[in-house]
Amino acid sequence: PPAIAVRIHRPIHPLLIRNPLSSLLQITVETPPEQTAQLQAFEFSLAGTTDLADIAQLQLFAADGHGQLAADRPLSAPIVPQQQLSVPVAAQLPAGQTVFWLACCLRDSAEQMHAVRVTCTTVRTSVDALHPPDDPACFSQRIGFALRRAGEDGVHTWRIPALSKSARGTLLAVYDIRRRAGRDLQEDIDIGLSRSTDGGLTWEAPRVIMDQGRFGGLPEELNGCSDPGIVVDQQTGEIFCFAVWMHGKPGQHQWVDEGSEPGFEIGRAAQLLMVSSQDDGLTWSTPQNLTRQLKPESWWLLAPSPQSGLSLEDGTLVMPMEGRTGRGALETFATIMISRDHGKSWNPGRPGVLSGNECQAVQLGDGSIMLNVRNDLERFRAVAVTHDLGQTWQPHPTSRNTLIEPNCNGSLVRCDYADNGKSRHVLLFANPHSQESRTMHTVQVSFDDGLTWPATHHWLLDSGRGAGYASLVQIDSEHVGIVYEGSQAHLVFEKLPIRGLLEPARRGLHTHGP
Repeated sequence: PPAIAVRIHRPIHPLLIRNPLSSLLQITVETPPEQTAQLQAFEFSLAGTTDLADIAQLQLFAADGHGQLAADRPLSAPIVPQQQLSVPVAAQLPAGQTVFWLACCLRDSAEQMHAVRVTCTTVRTSVDALHPPDDPACFSQRIGFALRRAGEDGVHTWRIPALSKSARGTLLAVYDIRRRAGRDLQEDIDIGLSRSTDGGLTWEAPRVIMDQGRFGGLPEELNGCSDPGIVVDQQTGEIFCFAVWMHGKPGQHQWVDEGSEPGFEIGRAAQLLMVSSQDDGLTWSTPQNLTRQLKPESWWLLAPSPQSGLSLEDGTLVMPMEGRTGRGALETFATIMISRDHGKSWNPGRPGVLSGNECQAVQLGDGSIMLNVRNDLERFRAVAVTHDLGQTWQPHPTSRNTLIEPNCNGSLVRCDYADNGKSRHVLLFANPHSQESRTMHTVQVSFDDGLTWPATHHWLLDSGRGAGYASLVQIDSEHVGIVYEGSQAHLVFEKLPIRGLLEPARRGLHTHGP
């Protein structure tokens, strides 16, 4: 008669500090028709885990009707991690598939550069002792940090991250605080900030740095601020954060029809706001409205791109921007905005990519600025280059034909490193690596200033579905950091080794990051 079979699946996602549970293994036991058996025990090996002390406890769970972990159906008491574990489980195995999950809870002190590897070595039943093959798709799981989770502090949704580093080395993550619902403007949305002074190991509680309250006598849900962009002046240390503000217009969206209109009037045109900090992000100025100064009257919208800007060696600040020149979806554009006087005044460039919007800027080896743009037409990223800080633009050879996307924001950053005493750099690009859905959150590496993105250097961080936005920053000479909207928390932070990203991905390793 057919034998009982066991399949193992290891999800491709980080295990997160601050999450009550992180799923490790899905164990599917298939019992042939007209046969029943008793499950007696699971045996596990944690060999290959960097440090067992990272794990507070393990626990077995049954699955729900969709095969997902059911946290309200534990099959074991919490388990103290050991190199080898035998977990007794008394359960009936009916004919067909029965799904189980092994999950863990990490300690707050878990090291983010570590990984956890758990294998199921044996499934003991009343019929046989089964030794399932390991899942070759995922070697182990990295440790990350749940920066913001659904429902925390009474907030419905945390979205739209932009990550930067201050002149003092503090990590600054700004984002939307979507208090009542997950939808875009118009809605009750404020701009929040989380700071980390230790390279992302710990994060301070969120600060609200932009909130228009009940301006004009309208409720907060008609005074939303969204899509933060941040740039740090590395010479003066001052930090600037921009956002778009909508006043009134219930049920409308700044990117659609009359959600924003030509002119400058509050309540008709969406407004461009800026706040600044001179004390490393601890306190912030009141919002300054830059709409009349910067938006041509005929444009329907000028807004920051929700990303981090650049501080060039000569002191020039560069902020990626977006907007629309007319009513239609094809009348959108991406560009940059610059300041040559340390943020006292700003000047927007000319549209660099038409029919594009959310964008990121990076300085190439020849000093030019590359703009990488969300492109909702072909589902390939649009790319343009300027040699005169946004006055003129040329399409890049990879524009609309190389980097795929599912219509979603992405992140592009230059990473500088030393190689045998020589200064080198690569470009890193992060987005959901799909043309169909916001899944497969991936970091790619280019060694030639964006001309090629070799498949040997694609690092999959999270295969699950999230809202998809990501933001990268170089933390120090050895690490980069990323905040992204992943499958395991609204905002996920991971710290990645630069040397690992530079190495070719090996089978079984490329699917979980370096």
